[in-house]
Amino acid sequence: IRDALYVLLIMPYQNIRVIPKAKQTKIVEESWGLKVYVTAPAEKGKANKAVREALAEHFGVKKDQIWFITGLRNRNKVVEIRK
Repeated sequence: IRDALYVLLIMPYQNIRVIPKAKQTKIVEESWGLKVYVTAPAEKGKANKAVREALAEHFGVKKDQIWFITGLRNRNKVVEIRK
C-alpha cells in the first residue's frame, strides 16, 4: 500500500472536464476530478494548449510536465502530472 501511495504522489492522474470558450480561465475541483474553464475555443488544439497552461500554473509545474493520457479530441480527459 505504501508503494502504491508513493506512485500516486509521483505520477498523479487527474480526470478533467474542459469547458472551452469560457468567460475566464479557472479550475474548479469536483468530487470526480477537475473542471477546467478556458477562454480558448476548441479548435486546432487551442483549448488543449490553454488547459495545459492552466493546469501547469495550478499544480506549480512546467507545461511540459502535463501529459494528456486520453481525450485529446474530447472534453473529458485524463491527464498525468509529472513532478
